[in-house]
This record gives sequence, C-alpha cells and structure tokens, in this order.
Amino acid sequence: MKKLTSIVAAFFFWPLCSGQQLPLYSQYLQNKFLINPAVAGSEGYTNINLTAREQWIGYSGAPRTYSFSGHGRILKTKYSIKADRSGNNRFRPKGDGKVGLGGYVFSDRHGLVQRTGFQAAYSYHMWTGRTTQVSLGLAFTGYHFKINEKEINFEDPNEPWLNNNLRRGIFVPDADFGIYVLNPDFSFGFTSSQLFGAVARIGGEGYRNYSMDRHYYLFGSYNFNADVKTEIQPSVLIMMSEQTKPMADIGVTCNYDQKIWAGVSYRTSKALVANLGVRYTNLFIGYSYDFTLSEIQRLTFGTHELSLAVKFGDSARKYRWLDRY
Repeated sequence: MKKLTSIVAAFFFWPLCSGQQLPLYSQYLQNKFLINPAVAGSEGYTNINLTAREQWIGYSGAPRTYSFSGHGRILKTKYSIKADRSGNNRFRPKGDGKVGLGGYVFSDRHGLVQRTGFQAAYSYHMWTGRTTQVSLGLAFTGYHFKINEKEINFEDPNEPWLNNNLRRGIFVPDADFGIYVLNPDFSFGFTSSQLFGAVARIGGEGYRNYSMDRHYYLFGSYNFNADVKTEIQPSVLIMMSEQTKPMADIGVTCNYDQKIWAGVSYRTSKALVANLGVRYTNLFIGYSYDFTLSEIQRLTFGTHELSLAVKFGDSARKYRWLDRY
C-alpha cells in the first residue's frame, strides 16, 4: 500500500520538482490551440496539426507527449431569404462566421503514469474595432488515467494494488476556459485549465482523493516589421499552477516571408530552446531542441519536438480573416 501511495504521489507532486504536471510544448506559437481553446478557428483556417515531443531522451521515465489536433471556423454560408416582422423579404446569412470548433487526441506519459484522452472545444469570436478580434473558448477534456503495471515488480503477489482501479485505469473528465485577443500587430491570451481539478477516486476507503492542480497560462507576442519580408516576434509564455511557482518562456522569433522562421527562448526552469521551421505551400514543418541547464542534461540527449501542420484556406494574405468575416 505504501508503494502505491508513493507511485501516485510521484505523479501528483511532480510539479514540485520539475514544474510540469501537464504536457509542455516548446512550439506553442505554431499551435496555440493546444494550450487555449479560444484559438479554435480564430484565424479562419482549417488547421490540422501533429506534434511529437520526446523529453530528456536517454533518461528513464522521461515525459513523452503525442497529440493530433484540428480546428476551424464555421464560415459565413450562402444567404437565404427570410421574412421579417413587417412581412418584407430580406437576405440573411445562414451562418455569421463567429463560431469555431476544434478538438485533439493525446497521449502523455511520464514515469509510471500514462494519460490518453481527448478534448473538444467551442469558441466564439467577436470584433472590437476594425482589426482586433476577441475570442472566448470552452473545452471539455476526458482522459484515461492509469499506472503502467509492467514497470513495477511487487514481492507480494497479493499486493492490493494489483487488483485496484489504478492498474485497470479510470476515466477522468475535466474542462478548460480560454480568452484570446488577436490583431495584425499583436496577440495575447489567458487559459485556466483543469477547472474541476480532475478529481478522481482511485481506490477504496484506504485511499485519499487525488487531484490535478488547476493550471494557468498567460501568453503574448508582438510583431515588428524589420523590412517588407522580415518580421521579428518577441513572445512570452507564463505557466503556473495552484501549488507551483510561475515558470516563463521568454523568446524571440524571426520570420522571413512567412516561409522560414527561427527563434530562441529561455525557460526559467533552466532551459534554452531553439526552434526552426519551414513552410511549403500549405504545409508547415517545425522542430525545436531544448537544452536543459540543470544537472539532468549530463544524463540525456536533450529534448526534441517535431510538429507537422496543414492549413487549408485562402493564402493570399497573412490575415485572411480580416476580409472574410
């Protein structure tokens, strides 16, 4: 029983030693939807993204995260004729183009703990002024939580854990809320994830209720035009939970002609992150490498993250949604 408590505590108190309880992404600028449901459909694209992250390669039990996401916007559709109160026929759009939908599936594993689940998101977009869009998003999340029994050996074949819910796995529901502001010159957003605390009963009376901490994300970026084709984008991402100190990513990215980008950032949890990417037509390929500045770097080959994205929609202008909605 004591072993079980130690196993579960290692997961739920993981943030105290590494600052990480939820998946961590180094290329969040390329797919903000993974950390904020309000981003769904905000740019007018239909966006399909695959992300694979291998953290601390070579270190036993290191986090591994894989996600497949998609999101888009319900566009303005054809006009229909409807009669108003006066009996006059008027043309009205069947859709006002303000709703975004999205979702993703993921697998997140670190140490003995494995989570496999999904998220379904709804967003609503509003205009404030000519070029600024404010979006609100709400997402439902559900995942299967279990301990990998193959990684544990018990001397006692009658160990109670061998027959409890942790081994079989449990389904944990939760919800996220996000706000996102988008402008041709800047963007920023706020997310509160795990609103329910992912409270789950994982045993009988001999077990406590374990829960996930509520997490908060605050991010922003600004675009400077160095010349006609070159854009410099400083950015910051602040991550915190109810039990851990804030952790920040502070970086800058250079984007040339919307086809090639490269950047570097510093993570206050002692890591340097380098990222680069290329675009070919509507295909986007990104790669990042995290170099840990702590002692664990001597035991690993660093952290690698690869993302592949396909964006469907008008590609004539960067901010297509300005004249589309």
